[in-house]
Amino acid sequence: MNAITTKTVTTADTGETIDGVTVLGDYHMNGGYDWMELIGEHGWAVIPSWGSDGWDLGQWPYVMVAGIRTADAIGNLFGIATYCEGDVTCNYYRTKSRFWDAISEQAFFHWKTEQAQGPADLPEAAAELPSRYRIPYAVPAA
Repeated sequence: MNAITTKTVTTADTGETIDGVTVLGDYHMNGGYDWMELIGEHGWAVIPSWGSDGWDLGQWPYVMVAGIRTADAIGNLFGIATYCEGDVTCNYYRTKSRFWDAISEQAFFHWKTEQAQGPADLPEAAAELPSRYRIPYAVPAA
C-alpha cells in the first residue's frame, strides 16, 4: 500500500461507507519526521499532547498519532492514524466523541506501557479514564 491513498472506507463508529477518503498506509521509506511532513501536505497533523495537562501522545519519531477533520456531503469525518516505526493504521469516525475516544485509547496504551510520559494515576482500563484525560490539550492563555 502507498503511504497516502484515496479509497473507500467504512466509518468505525457508524458503519457508513465513504468514497474518496485520504487514507494513510505504511511508510517504511524514511523516518517518522519525514512521515509527519508528508502527511501534513495532505491535511493531517500529528497530535503531540493529550489530556488536560498535555501529556505526551506517542514517542516521537518512533510512535505518533495523527488526526484530520474533513467532511463529505453528509457532514464531518474525523480520521486517526497511528504510526509505529513505519507501520500505520488508519480509521475514520463520523462523530468527534468517538474520534476522541480512539485517541484516548491510544494515549492510555502508551501511558500504561510507559512508552510515553502520562499521568501517574491511571486506571486499569482505558474505558475508566477520567474525563480530564480524554480531551485534547489546550495551551493555557498567557
